[in-house]
Amino acid sequence: MDNQTPGPSQRSPIISLPELRKLLDADEAASTGTSTELVLADCRAYLDDREGIDAYNAGHIPGARFVDLERVLSASPSRTLGRHPLPDPEVFATGLSEAGIGHDTTVVAYDDAGGMIAGRLVWMLRTLGQDAAILDGGIDAWDGELETEHYRRSPVGHAPRPWPLDAMVDADGVAATIDAGGLVIDSRGAARYRGEIEPIDPIAGHIPGATNAPFADNLDDGYFRSPEELRERFAGLGVNEKTVYYCGSGVSACHNMLAAEASGFGRGVLYVGSWSGWSGSGRPHEVGD
Repeated sequence: MDNQTPGPSQRSPIISLPELRKLLDADEAASTGTSTELVLADCRAYLDDREGIDAYNAGHIPGARFVDLERVLSASPSRTLGRHPLPDPEVFATGLSEAGIGHDTTVVAYDDAGGMIAGRLVWMLRTLGQDAAILDGGIDAWDGELETEHYRRSPVGHAPRPWPLDAMVDADGVAATIDAGGLVIDSRGAARYRGEIEPIDPIAGHIPGATNAPFADNLDDGYFRSPEELRERFAGLGVNEKTVYYCGSGVSACHNMLAAEASGFGRGVLYVGSWSGWSGSGRPHEVGD
């Protein structure tokens, strides 16, 4: 295995509910100024007419802050950069500040989609060297009462940090990886990869030479598969820290990247533009297997 060692403060990118409860208890018991604060981030978002903030207001884990995919975790859509480009560092820093997340804050993110959306925030933070993890099972794993009050707090200081260029790649970099015999993982469902359906982007198919490994195969009934099963999966794919991952718009690919990291294979490199950016650029595409 090729290991990509996380920063010294970083835990596994996947956390169970019992582990979260220990963190919550420790955070509550610690004296102010002597511990790293923990923040829960509700990242629910949908592809239909539903709004994540409405789901948050209807019921969320107590104390959680809402972090919006479109406003905080993405820039405006672009034909060549994709539907969810990375936001400017200043925009991301402002969104984190408003959620009460400082540079030293430990973040546990959740959604109701097996971590598909929460993984984007976790990947972004871990890429910047910050401690963050997906709550395994998401909001459905929570066994306590939900609250409906919109949790607000005063903004905290959060200076912008540039995106590390070695953590991501553009379309030219994807093409160069394939030309060099490197592994490029398409994290979408098999039907979209084969071009049988395309519910979002105008062109169906996949990047020529990419290997299909749907992020949903990391899950079993909404929870991550066992560490042994994940290790077997990523070993079979031959991934390492240089593997390039993409999906439809650079969101669900983060799920595969974090699962690979948790399995000891390195985090890999994200093609943020993903299929929406590749197909929008008029580059070649394939259909079928």
